[in-house]
Amino acid sequence: MHPTYRLLQRACQITLFTRANCSLCTKAKQTLSNVWDTRPFLYKEIDVMTPEAKGWRDLYEFDTPVIHVSRSEKGEELPEAASKAKKLMHRFTDEEVKAVMDSVEQESI
Repeated sequence: MHPTYRLLQRACQITLFTRANCSLCTKAKQTLSNVWDTRPFLYKEIDVMTPEAKGWRDLYEFDTPVIHVSRSEKGEELPEAASKAKKLMHRFTDEEVKAVMDSVEQESI
């Protein structure tokens, strides 16, 4: 149990900004699932169309899916800081996700 906990402590966190009935979002979830099979990460999903996600809807309503990749210890993301996020939008591959994860992990070394 402890080795898994330590791995996830150092893992990236990926936040998926999505919406209902979005075929690109479904594909993005599959891509993230494929990445997770070989490289676990912490995952959070935000439906930008919910009332509590208004700040995110203002940013990403017409751009979903979007992923933000950050260090797991970063904490809660805020819409005001989105311009500084490492992100991928719309269509992305397993390799592109892993490359952004590598970039985030290298920044913290």
